[in-house]
Amino acid sequence: MSLRALRWVVSGCLIAGCSGTSRFPPEGVVPRPRAWLAVINPFAVTDSTGRLLEAPFLGGLNAPRPQLIDIDSDGDDDLFLQETTGRLIFLERDGFEAGRLPRFVVRDRAYQGLDIGEWYRFADFDGDGDFDLLAEQPFSHIRYYRNEGTRAHARFVVGADTLFLVDGKPLFSDRQNIPQLADIDCNGLLDLLVGKVDGTASRFEVVAGSDPVPRFRLVTERFEDISIVAQFGSLHGANTMALADADGDGDLDLFWGDFFERGLLLIQNTGSCQAFNYRSAPIQFPAGSPILTSGYNAPAFGGLDGVGPDDVLVGVLGGAYNPNRTTVGNLFALTRDADGGWTQQTRQAVGTIDVGSESIPALVDWDRDGDLDLLLANKIDPDSLTTSRIYRFENTGTTTQPSFRLRDALPLGIGYHFAPAFGDLDGDGFPDMILGSWGPRLGWYRHTGSTNATFKVVDTALITITRGSNTTPTLGDLDGDGDLDLIIGESSGTLNYYRNDGTVRAPAFVLVSDTWEAIDIGRRSAPFLVDVDRDGDLDLLIGSEIDGVSLYRNEGRPSAARFVRDTAFAIDAPALATPTAADLNGDGQLDLLVGGVGGGVLYYSRSPVP
Repeated sequence: MSLRALRWVVSGCLIAGCSGTSRFPPEGVVPRPRAWLAVINPFAVTDSTGRLLEAPFLGGLNAPRPQLIDIDSDGDDDLFLQETTGRLIFLERDGFEAGRLPRFVVRDRAYQGLDIGEWYRFADFDGDGDFDLLAEQPFSHIRYYRNEGTRAHARFVVGADTLFLVDGKPLFSDRQNIPQLADIDCNGLLDLLVGKVDGTASRFEVVAGSDPVPRFRLVTERFEDISIVAQFGSLHGANTMALADADGDGDLDLFWGDFFERGLLLIQNTGSCQAFNYRSAPIQFPAGSPILTSGYNAPAFGGLDGVGPDDVLVGVLGGAYNPNRTTVGNLFALTRDADGGWTQQTRQAVGTIDVGSESIPALVDWDRDGDLDLLLANKIDPDSLTTSRIYRFENTGTTTQPSFRLRDALPLGIGYHFAPAFGDLDGDGFPDMILGSWGPRLGWYRHTGSTNATFKVVDTALITITRGSNTTPTLGDLDGDGDLDLIIGESSGTLNYYRNDGTVRAPAFVLVSDTWEAIDIGRRSAPFLVDVDRDGDLDLLIGSEIDGVSLYRNEGRPSAARFVRDTAFAIDAPALATPTAADLNGDGQLDLLVGGVGGGVLYYSRSPVP
């Protein structure tokens, strides 16, 4: 048997549940328990231009909220990102090369386990030279974390769940507005600007000597009479702010991103540091060539290119101008030029696999070269906004050392929420595709048999489920008759089982149950059949909208499946999780890939439990 044929048999066993025993432990030997560990950069992944992605399996970014600070006091700015509620991602700057954008390495996907609610801001409140932290305490209170570590090794502990004004009243910040901290008037005391949904901002100032928990006094309810409204009408929205010296005159200017504003607004300080004046008309930044996005832009100033500290990252949170447009290009990096101008370097400052939103992965030997390639579908493609797409990442490595490069998108026509599953339905030795979508139908696409796979439509409505939508299929032999049966997840969270009563060359799917095994994971079930425990029958991984990924072990037989939930199985999975699994590196252990709301992929490897 050729290597290519052997690889297809191996990957087919993972999908369809072959009964060979060469990969299983000897009888009576219990495999050592193994945990699933998330790995951000297990092997090389490049984009279509050949750029090496530094954080390929971060999971994608839809609404990154950045801040640049030197958290480890090594002389360069590190990066913090908030992508989801309550969680902070820490990326350490790796190296320093003048004139070039830095490479950031993910060190922690849930930094120190801190719960930051809907926003966060680092600042030195107690004047000891290290950064403390403010964050949202649900709902719209302000939590204070005090840094009890060192400048090089921060350690945050809760100092107060709620900050108070000097009169004893709690200090509120609307959770959809991200405030900003700086010493606006150069008096040595931090000021806090809190935006409001009416387009105005309040100014508070730290009270001197209010340690160990800072207290604030209200300076004004309407800072500098600023009122940000939409260009059309009188709409106000959620906002985020930053203070930085945009024009190099030694005082702080104000930047404002608003839900109803496509650009990032700059309000120049026409006064001085001691006597500020923010009453100039807002202009889009940078002047002459502004960033224009889907709105709600979050700026963060710091050092990027090694020339100076006045560069900026802009995270696009997605506002009133179709957030689907910016589900990939949403972390802009701009560097300051010698003449004071700005150059946009990239719209993806952190390199990660990202095809938009609500990704669904599949692993299949697409090009028949003996290794598994990665296909990744999205909800709606940000480049067209007219259809979903399935992107192909070619495995340019080997069966033991994989590496992937983004190549192209499959030509599938118009549809939304594409969800592919692969298996040989006509007995020709090539993987065919069952394709789910936003609606209740699933199509059958036959592999043409060429080396570079192309598919011919057999039936765009092979199956129409009895109820629900968001059809997400998986194929596997559940009754031991040698052909592939079909499990379909859908919007309500239950599973549909269609038994194949045809043959290995001519499938005929018959509905057995639309509430199969009484499994219900809440909403948006995304099943995948694979032999997780290497006992010769198929187990079931199921993704869900909010409950991550569940594992149901097959406690029946290869010819009569019976699934029981494994309550000990747990991974840190995203919302709208969609699992797939295979042995990517030939070590005899399954690797788990999970798509999700961020539009990327999370990768989980198995390692022995200590």
